[in-house]
Amino acid sequence: MPEVDAQEITHLRGRIAALLGTWDRQLHRAVAERAWPGAEPVLPRLSRSADHGLLWFGTAAGIALAGRGARSRRAAVRGVASLAVASALINTVGKRSVRRNRPLLDAVPAIRQLKRHPFTTSFPSGHAASAAAFTTGVALESRGWGAAVAPVAASVAFSRVYTGVHYPSDVLVGAALGVGAAFAVRGLVPTRSQLPAPARPTAQAPALRGGDGLVVVVNRESGSADCAVEVQGELPLAEVVECAPDELAAQLAKATGRARALGIVGGDGTVNRAAAVAAENGLPLAVFPGGTLNHFAYDLGIESVRDTCRAVEAGEAVGVDLGRFTPGPGGSAAPGYFLNTFSLGVYPELVRVRERWSPRIGAWPAGVLAATRVLRGEHPLEAEVQGRRRPMWLLFAGNGVYRGVGPTPGHRADLADGLLDVRVVHGGRAPGWRLLGAALAGRLKQSPVHAARQLHHVRIGGLAPGTPLAYDGEVAPSPSELTVDKLVGALTVYRPQELL
Repeated sequence: MPEVDAQEITHLRGRIAALLGTWDRQLHRAVAERAWPGAEPVLPRLSRSADHGLLWFGTAAGIALAGRGARSRRAAVRGVASLAVASALINTVGKRSVRRNRPLLDAVPAIRQLKRHPFTTSFPSGHAASAAAFTTGVALESRGWGAAVAPVAASVAFSRVYTGVHYPSDVLVGAALGVGAAFAVRGLVPTRSQLPAPARPTAQAPALRGGDGLVVVVNRESGSADCAVEVQGELPLAEVVECAPDELAAQLAKATGRARALGIVGGDGTVNRAAAVAAENGLPLAVFPGGTLNHFAYDLGIESVRDTCRAVEAGEAVGVDLGRFTPGPGGSAAPGYFLNTFSLGVYPELVRVRERWSPRIGAWPAGVLAATRVLRGEHPLEAEVQGRRRPMWLLFAGNGVYRGVGPTPGHRADLADGLLDVRVVHGGRAPGWRLLGAALAGRLKQSPVHAARQLHHVRIGGLAPGTPLAYDGEVAPSPSELTVDKLVGALTVYRPQELL
């Protein structure tokens, strides 16, 4: 009885395969025999442009350049990564597992046929897989860019049937494999929406329709002109004040007297000043990413002006911690604050070299030059940390625990965890290169050069006069003794609950 059942199953599979094959050929011929107005000059060229993924690589470059913020760049990178996985899957497994011959071209008009007929097997369609993988990968990071790319991807997939080089089932299966490849990449590298929401506790903030009651101060020299125009367009009732860097403190102080909420457009140093003023005056802060790096805004999950505008109008906000060091810069009685990082040692020197050269050669080349210089030297720093004196190359304290390892690692998952992420690189011979070597070898945690702790406060003393410190990209003289701690949940920042 089992043998009869097995034969019947085999016979049924054969009939289904024959039926699908017949359907495939009939649909392929129907597409070939039908007139498609306007398609002849477009689809064959579009199909050729997608050879070897060239169309998608160009599209990724366009998204990264034309898009604003990290979300567009991530969408471009994820799209290319998904395409690479899909291409590898199709070429190593798909094409070899089912060796299906290409369709006959007798019914396809010559004007539609490709000049170079593919010589690989027909099933599945690599072009459809690449198109679907790239589009799905982009859409997983940015729905807007995914919607923009989707019609092009669908046209490329259809062009493979239109030009006669694939059966419809080749295209459908290829597209399904491409979608699966994109989700496989997401399983390995989660999208921003899958990560825990930073600064989880919600906070009370007024909903300002049209920005009514919001005063936005713009640092004119932070490259934020376009950002300021966008803010005014999205929130027409907001008051937007542009000023030079030396006028920033005065304008922020004036704004507190007439604002229900304080807005700021600029880089991390500019946002730092606004955050201190907002926290001291009990005002919610609206951060519009308008600087070069925007670490605080991106770690918070805000990647565009529209993100902040949505939150301001809806009254959606979260509480975040505010790092503090006492005494403040230059030994002032008022404390200094930091949203991202505080550091002693080589980082202040790196900032100074970068700022000196960036007007001449650009920000990124200046950063590379600065990093090369500080890696080359020993830069001894003597200080007492938690009562113990030691030579150091770098002391780093992050406002919240950073992901990854290293003296200055990447991103924070939570900006309201109440912790300082303290990293120390000990002094000695060529500590920078030793640290880099340990990181490349994957042994950074075991390196005697590097130590990391999560603390509530750090006491630092015995600093030589004139020792520079850096906080959120700003450099200032350090007092001989200081304490670094946190004001837990001291700052309310607008952030939409749903980040699309």
